[in-house]
Amino acid sequence: MKDMSYVAVMGRNNEIMKKAVGIDYNTFEYDGIGFDYERMMKEVGYDLDEIREIQKETDVGETPLYELRNLTKVARQLAPKGKGARIFLKDEAANPSGSFKARRAAVSIYHAKKHEYDGVVAATSGNYGASVASQAVKRGLEPIIVQEVYDSKGVGQPEIIEKGRKCEAYGAEVLQLTTGPELFYTFLKVLEETSYFNASLYTPFGIAGVETLGYEIAEELQEREGKHPDAVIVTNAGGGNLTGTARGLQKAGATETEVVAASVNLKGLHMASDIDFNNKSFTTGHTGFGMPFITWPDRSDVPRSAARAIRYADRYVTVNQGEVFYVTEALAQIEGLERGPAGNTSLAAALSVAQEMDEDQILVVQETEYTGAGKHPTAQLTFARENGIEIKRGNPREEVPGESVVIPEGPEQIQVEDLDLAKLKRSYIKNAVQRNEITTVTKEDIEFLIEETNTDKNFVINALKDLDVEV
Repeated sequence: MKDMSYVAVMGRNNEIMKKAVGIDYNTFEYDGIGFDYERMMKEVGYDLDEIREIQKETDVGETPLYELRNLTKVARQLAPKGKGARIFLKDEAANPSGSFKARRAAVSIYHAKKHEYDGVVAATSGNYGASVASQAVKRGLEPIIVQEVYDSKGVGQPEIIEKGRKCEAYGAEVLQLTTGPELFYTFLKVLEETSYFNASLYTPFGIAGVETLGYEIAEELQEREGKHPDAVIVTNAGGGNLTGTARGLQKAGATETEVVAASVNLKGLHMASDIDFNNKSFTTGHTGFGMPFITWPDRSDVPRSAARAIRYADRYVTVNQGEVFYVTEALAQIEGLERGPAGNTSLAAALSVAQEMDEDQILVVQETEYTGAGKHPTAQLTFARENGIEIKRGNPREEVPGESVVIPEGPEQIQVEDLDLAKLKRSYIKNAVQRNEITTVTKEDIEFLIEETNTDKNFVINALKDLDVEV
């Protein structure tokens, strides 16, 4: 019998993953610090037209694109004269499982079925798990969802519990775990014991599935308005949403569209901390995932993540928890759409960003997600108050993650804060150097870093010199 201790299972990580994904990641590695990203993406084995057909078979994609006329009016009332872009919303809640992640799951599940796996496993807080379960049962595969739910006291957030309920509604076996190393260890054990497919969020299959979302946005706006969007704003966590959308926009010819990442500001809270776990009021789309994943994407459950927001983000902004709660209510009460919460992160940012843009420009909020009892603002705010978080109205700039949630008194108080994207790119380079124990770089290393950070040779060389790396 195999040694199933924590150390032994984690030591078999690469062996388990290779069998469960069917990709030999070593074939894409360069001799230095980089790897052939585009070649890896081609290993998905399906072009965009094939993916659209795959998704159509299970009712995924081709979701409505709405113009939010009332929220646009609000933005224009607050903006300087001549400013206030038209705000559009891609309603991904129309997918079978209620979120854009159905696009990721559709391709992974199709691939698993094609290669004769009996079932699929996914590690997730929930939305992706629901998508995997929904797509798996459509294709006749068994879904197992490994879900991080509780702190060490056995307390789980309403939003995460709601997501688990939805996974179970589709017939998935759901393993609900505590925060920390237990999740990945259990995930690896399940993969090894079942020989099921790893429907990871971060494989080329999953990211290629999101490309149809960006493509649809560009295609539909071109047909309706005679132009591509001037900007698309994407809720950012692990980077897959942004990566896939940006690649889809590019394939549709929308190469001038600005891609804006948006996250909830949870500065000071650590997602793997048992203490901090229930002191946040958002379980995804926040800086606790967005920051570490943009500065080192390969912290995921596959050797090389296909989700690389560092390559595609033109701008990165944050909003506060209270601002997203406010906009969630506004979307329902003045646009008649009850959605949320994660998709409303980008919507809150859009209300501010639109005021910077001209009236004749178009800003697209790239996705929505379904809502439910545990996801509703009332449930999350009640839970926060029970955990000693102060809930009040006021200036959202005064909000302190883990201590307070400050809901704006009016829409004029909603303002994005820009993160220093150049600084984040330098952090990526630092991680690449340190994790690979590099003291000198080759020409190929430099070329990879230029491509990876979407910068130029001077930027990369200066960053390397600051790290005392021989160039």
